[in-house]
Amino acid sequence: MRGAKSAKLVAGAIVVALAATACGGGDDKGSDAKGAVDAKGVWSYQSSEPQNPLQPANAMEVGGGRIIKNLFRGLLDYDPATGKLRNQMAEKIETTDAQHYKVTIKSGWTFHDGTPVTAASFVDSWNWSAATKNNQINSNWFADIAGYTDVHPEKGNGKTDKMSGLKVVSDTEFTIDLIQPVSYFQYKLGYTAFSPLPKAFFGDPKKYGQAPIGNGPYKFVSWEHNKAVTLAAYPGYKGDDKPKNGGIVFKNYIQAEAAYKELTSDTLDVLDQVNPTNLPKYKADLGDRAVDQPMGGITSIAFAMYNKDWQGVNKAQVRKGLSMAIDRDTITKTVLQGSRQPADSWVAPGVAGYKAGACGEACTFNAAKAKDLIKQGGGVPNNKITILYNADGGHKEWVDAVCNSIRQSTGVECSGDPKADFKTARDIIDKHKVSSIMRSAWQQDYPLNANFLRDIYGTGASANDSLYSSPEFDKLAKEADKATSVDKTTELYQQAEAVLAKDMPSIPLWYYKTNAGWSKNVQNVTYDSFGDPVFTQVEVKQK
Repeated sequence: MRGAKSAKLVAGAIVVALAATACGGGDDKGSDAKGAVDAKGVWSYQSSEPQNPLQPANAMEVGGGRIIKNLFRGLLDYDPATGKLRNQMAEKIETTDAQHYKVTIKSGWTFHDGTPVTAASFVDSWNWSAATKNNQINSNWFADIAGYTDVHPEKGNGKTDKMSGLKVVSDTEFTIDLIQPVSYFQYKLGYTAFSPLPKAFFGDPKKYGQAPIGNGPYKFVSWEHNKAVTLAAYPGYKGDDKPKNGGIVFKNYIQAEAAYKELTSDTLDVLDQVNPTNLPKYKADLGDRAVDQPMGGITSIAFAMYNKDWQGVNKAQVRKGLSMAIDRDTITKTVLQGSRQPADSWVAPGVAGYKAGACGEACTFNAAKAKDLIKQGGGVPNNKITILYNADGGHKEWVDAVCNSIRQSTGVECSGDPKADFKTARDIIDKHKVSSIMRSAWQQDYPLNANFLRDIYGTGASANDSLYSSPEFDKLAKEADKATSVDKTTELYQQAEAVLAKDMPSIPLWYYKTNAGWSKNVQNVTYDSFGDPVFTQVEVKQK
């Protein structure tokens, strides 16, 4: 998932549990003393304006994604405490070959309008979301399903509106046939694009996108554009993770500093991420209410590979040189106050298939070699680059630091290209109108290296903002998807990652940590490995 703030855990070989760890001082001002709970209390959360209408398959950034995550529950998700895959609406999912699946859903679940959630609610949702004509940003998440190319061909409109690989058996049963075996398909089913949709959606999808009806722990109340989205706890929710609060207000902030100021004055309850300016002092300010823990995310800067300036065999040398010109260690320790870990691969640590050092020497600071590589590759056109980023996310400081490092190491002129907010930046990126380089942050959607690789760098992938295309990478990715075990899949994706080290379509910078906190108004706040608070577990104190 694309990160507005900067895109999610595995048992045995696949799960790493990252329990929330509160860190900080211990003065009375910052203590998290437990108090009586107002079960109907509403709390506020730092957020951003959703890029698109609130439809499950149309949210790839966290501004809309976190809202969708609370409005819906799919077949599966991840237990925030253990990281294990767990059933939500699925009673059971059966397969003997990782290609043909029989799904049985739980009965008794309803949408927020009172209508029942049935097997058809899933099948109809997936068919609609996959179809080219419906222009959903996450449509290619359904590409594994047989008949996908019939509803979503490479060119033109589909010849049908139903994928042959989906069949409704009864109100509580349906089958899924894939084009080929996918060893980790059930992990993908935890993504919100696979949510069910009510019949009311199909009558007017556009209207629905402004006032969605889900089946999750919270129901939609209002969307005041560019200000806030409000959700209320749904009393009819059948999941085990019932809300311990009355609702959430997702408040938009243009400046991350403003959110932090409101948090410390107790007018905002839970923070998304501490901005760079306040990182040095947030633990002292918040005490036991401060959080500092790993999360499954990475920040990179990606090249606009569709721009002729970056095309050609020799340009890979230039891109590698620019990467080596960045002093990640110094920037993470100083500008980012130790809140990030320098990246050495395109996959975050803790994710199945993470390979330390996969980026090789390209992610190691070496000013002299950086300058030589850029020269060998023919130089940077006009000896100047710009880095596009959203100004509302607290990115200016590190962008300036990266540019300073490149300029001092190589003599290449570098400057930030700020856009007012995340939505504005994303619109430019989605239209492929970036002139040079763009900020590219990612939070895991499912806990495998495939999510950091195929879903970003595969030809035609919906998150492939740079339009990078490599037959070698695609071939290895396809082989990885056909593997009969998850371990083999991750091994083959490591080979695909080696292609990125050769082509350098993007520059890995650092891995994310959750540096956040909460106000005195709430308690029982923990964060999962996706960097999200466990929304349903937040308790509002009685006043």
